[in-house]
Amino acid sequence: MALINIKIEGIPYQVEDGLTILEAARKCGYEIPSLCAFNHGECNRGSCRVCLVEATGARGLVASCVYPVNEGMEISISSPRAVAARRTSVELLLSNHALQCQQCDKNGRCELLHVAQLVGARENMFEGSRTPVTVDTCNPSIVRDTSKCILCGRCVMRCSNAHGNGVLGFENRGFKTVVGPAENRNFNDSPCIMCGQCISVCPTGALMEKSEIELVDDAMRAGKYVIVQTAPAVRAALGEEFGMKIGTPVTGKMVAALRRLGFKKVFDTNYAADLTIMEEATELLGRIKNGGVLPMITSCSPGWVNYAEYYYGDQLDHLSTCKSPHEMMGAILKSYYAEKIGVDPKDMFVVSIMPCTAKKYEKNRDALITGGLKDVDAVLTTRELGRMIRRSGIQFAKLADEEFDMDLVGEYTGAGVIFGVTGGVMEAALRTAYFVLTGKEHEKVVFEQVRGFEGIKEASFDLAGQTVNIAVAHGMKNAKVLMDQIREGNSKYQFIEIMGCPGGCVNGGGQPYVRECFLPNEDVDIMDTYIQKRANALYSEDDRQKLRQSHNNPQIKALYDEFLGEPNSHKAHELLHTSYAERVPFN
Repeated sequence: MALINIKIEGIPYQVEDGLTILEAARKCGYEIPSLCAFNHGECNRGSCRVCLVEATGARGLVASCVYPVNEGMEISISSPRAVAARRTSVELLLSNHALQCQQCDKNGRCELLHVAQLVGARENMFEGSRTPVTVDTCNPSIVRDTSKCILCGRCVMRCSNAHGNGVLGFENRGFKTVVGPAENRNFNDSPCIMCGQCISVCPTGALMEKSEIELVDDAMRAGKYVIVQTAPAVRAALGEEFGMKIGTPVTGKMVAALRRLGFKKVFDTNYAADLTIMEEATELLGRIKNGGVLPMITSCSPGWVNYAEYYYGDQLDHLSTCKSPHEMMGAILKSYYAEKIGVDPKDMFVVSIMPCTAKKYEKNRDALITGGLKDVDAVLTTRELGRMIRRSGIQFAKLADEEFDMDLVGEYTGAGVIFGVTGGVMEAALRTAYFVLTGKEHEKVVFEQVRGFEGIKEASFDLAGQTVNIAVAHGMKNAKVLMDQIREGNSKYQFIEIMGCPGGCVNGGGQPYVRECFLPNEDVDIMDTYIQKRANALYSEDDRQKLRQSHNNPQIKALYDEFLGEPNSHKAHELLHTSYAERVPFN
């Protein structure tokens, strides 16, 4: 990239041609107040006007997040005119914003409040009418409150960039403009896949997960036998809620905190991830041997399942019938485990700590009710767990590490850990499929071909003389490419892994917010590397495990010997498998 010469506050710099003023200023050591840039790539249209600066060659003030630098440009960030303009922009946003900071779940992570402090916004500078408010609480996963929306459009861009869906957009015009589904419908009346990616980029509390903390509180007050399970990706991110660096694994401290919160048992969903592999790998090999529907596609991601039911209802036979791991865990806890410990399943309350908001919807699916009981009773995001820990006065960073409960359903292998990153389910399945077909372990445990963050990865493997072509995709924009190939009859694959969120569960819509303004001790390039850092935490735990293949988990073997019989048995299908149904998108 060619370099050009610019000046900022009269100081000469050389920067790459093609950068915006905001990007160039940042590389030169300046932080222009902003609400839209350096946020997962979702810089929008300069609509908020918070990052205004003066620049030679421009007519008036310009939005630095969209205005490109050019040779010889002189930029002033601190001129009285630019400073006053930025303050006015923020004051105008505040004039149409619900100032309920104490009650807002985004308190402490609100970017609007952050820039208000930076620019010195004054209280109640503009008063008058406000845009009519929509509060949508109908959906089990996402709450939308337009009184907190600043029309930045980041959620619109994220939905489009990650999934190509366009579920969110600008509705109405002028003063009545709101951001929401078409015709300002609620999320239930739209083809939203409930992944929560829009929540992860919202700078205010306009989009939030629907909290289920109260459900857990009620269950504990009622004397239920409350069990908690945690997804692998949670341990890779929970520390961020307490000021730890991104990618710090906090498994032991997380377990210790959950015990102090009053849960009867603390289990790892990784156990059920191993169980999922036993069922899914057996299902795949059965389809290959018996001429079943191929390619088979993983079904662990509820956001992806929602997308498939909305947009590829004619291709649902390709999805594995396996429940997602936390649902399998719930089913086993309320059957096998409840029987073993002598607890009535009706008195058992299963809580899942997940990186995902779509799992809040998933637990309510009719097909995930076993024996009249939900497999899982409540789903909390990583962020919600952080809130529970803080409200209880627990000093998370000072906790000594503790181990998960290991009785009956506690052991797990490295294969279960890597479920939390794109390619992880595929790699775990390949480790076991190779053993089932050959009777021996793959010489190298790691299948590096399926690792990495390319939108679509593909590889071929020779499994006992059988060539298996696989593909891995994350984000629905990438999934669409593979699904269109299947629909057109051009797919060359036997097995496909699809994750709803870009990067996989480590970047789920329920994970801690990644904002550089709230992470002063992180590396400068954190927005480019935070997913990789979280993924590294899981891969490192996989490396540390003595057992790294699901079929070697002794408690999984015992489960089949004592209870299920064998993978894909009749009893296994009753408890561990599910079904799907086409849904019609709203237009």
